[in-house]
Amino acid sequence: MPSTKDNAVYNARILHMVASSSRFWRAACGFALMVMCVAMSLASDWRTPEEQLARKIAAATGPGAVALDVANKSSISRPDSDEIRRGLTSELAALGVRLVNADQAAATVQVTLSENLQEYVWVAEIHQGNNENSVVMVTAPRAEFVAVEHPAIALTIRKALLWTDENRILDVAQVNGSPQHMIVLEAESVVLLKFQDGRWQQEQALTVSHAHPWPRDLRGRLVLRSDHLFDAYLPGVFCRSATSAPLALNCYESDDPWPLGSGQSAFFAPARDFFTGALSPGIEKQTTVKAFYSAAVLPRDKYKLWIFSTVDGQVHLLDGVSDQTVAKLDWGSDIASVRSGCGVGWQVLVTGNEDGASDSVRAFEIADREPVVVSQAAEFNGRVTALWSDADGTGAIAISQNSETGKYEAYRLSITCGQ
Repeated sequence: MPSTKDNAVYNARILHMVASSSRFWRAACGFALMVMCVAMSLASDWRTPEEQLARKIAAATGPGAVALDVANKSSISRPDSDEIRRGLTSELAALGVRLVNADQAAATVQVTLSENLQEYVWVAEIHQGNNENSVVMVTAPRAEFVAVEHPAIALTIRKALLWTDENRILDVAQVNGSPQHMIVLEAESVVLLKFQDGRWQQEQALTVSHAHPWPRDLRGRLVLRSDHLFDAYLPGVFCRSATSAPLALNCYESDDPWPLGSGQSAFFAPARDFFTGALSPGIEKQTTVKAFYSAAVLPRDKYKLWIFSTVDGQVHLLDGVSDQTVAKLDWGSDIASVRSGCGVGWQVLVTGNEDGASDSVRAFEIADREPVVVSQAAEFNGRVTALWSDADGTGAIAISQNSETGKYEAYRLSITCGQ
């Protein structure tokens, strides 16, 4: 920034500067007043849902000692969530419910503040002695307001070609080291490559054994491991690499769930090209979702928001409590999350859903449950057949089939701040 030096000589203020200064302060005061008005208009009155939820909790527990915990998984601010807890405490006390520590309580109440696109959803799970857990909930409309529009942060998707092959590529994993290695999962083999003399050179090709024919739209997933090099997941088949070189590959029939990332897995339909919707483990209390093609996770301060591209063309957002549908997104079936450090920190890469010989991938951010596009499209000369987050989450592997050559091309996609 340019520096200024104080000058001991007094200079009379120039008239046009006085006028400009006056206009500046009038504008600044006007802006401050506008911000205050917006803040006042956004201030929410939580008394009605507090009263409603407190009455439902008290009806379930009766008067007595209760342990209360409130978890905020919505866009409600921290001060507001603290206010809601205080309001619930006050309302419960008026109904004869006294809050104590868990070891002194006759009942425990877990309140989760969640939301969907239209309303807030507050859920209270009540556990009392040996009785079955009971659940009560209330809803409150989300405040509608006109926000000042800020230009979306312009991010750029970078494409780096990793490998081209006439055989169908299902997934690629890069192994850092010196020299660098790469693993390519194909329909009938796993190819191990080493970067040497400025190019990738094949070291080994390991056969993928399977007893049944592959489904028409074959998919596969590579996962790097710490105690051995990798695992490979294919429909109805699991393959595990040996622990030492030269590597061997042990494949057998399996219905084990495929890793989705962030400790989450899901079961894959062995004769189809999608996941059944059964999750392992569940996303907190949610153990199923509609059958889906792909999923992405966006870590939040206190929870993880999971995005599912389902086979019916919808997009579902799960936070462990609510399952909301986001309509009219015009997304393709493949999505993957990337930790870029740009914008809000995490983005979702999404394929297009246009028919034709080409395809594209764009980046979206989901700051308040409503996806916003934040990048120009990265174009592909062919259909994208697979999109997986890479091992460390800082990029994604995209596989496409070139419409001119017919060959499969594997790219690493990353996001940079700015254009």
